[in-house]
Amino acid sequence: MNSPREHKYQTRVVWSGGAHGPTKTYAGYSREHTIEAAGKPLLTGSADPAFRGDATHYNPEELLVAALSACHLLTYLALCAREGIAVVSYIDEASGTMSETGGTGKFASAVLRPQVEIDDERVERAMALHDVASTECFIAKSVNFPVTHEPSVRRSGVRA
Repeated sequence: MNSPREHKYQTRVVWSGGAHGPTKTYAGYSREHTIEAAGKPLLTGSADPAFRGDATHYNPEELLVAALSACHLLTYLALCAREGIAVVSYIDEASGTMSETGGTGKFASAVLRPQVEIDDERVERAMALHDVASTECFIAKSVNFPVTHEPSVRRSGVRA
């Protein structure tokens, strides 16, 4: 029997907004923070503007949707590569919906909308691999809300 392999991930989140003043009032403190991982560039984050954050920085909700989208992308590309389907381009216009009730919120759903171009005649198989990617994506399997997908696949050079 195979024992499970574990993969560990470590980040460091530093509240950089403290330089603008302490958290004396809800309205008065900065939500700015940095997200770090060893050997990678800093990512500046904030809260969603609805929660007094800075719209020019990524918020955790956007990063969650991006993680779902990127995981589907990487899973899909691996599946296509294993079957010899040449993906030429991939763009996803992903979205997520969070519901807020009683001062707290939770994600209700996310929708991935990958638009894929392939240099291959197996368009139907390439479409079907989105279903496989959906079930194999590590991040989507880890959340407690539905993550659906509305993919489109077309052959390179063929306009719909």
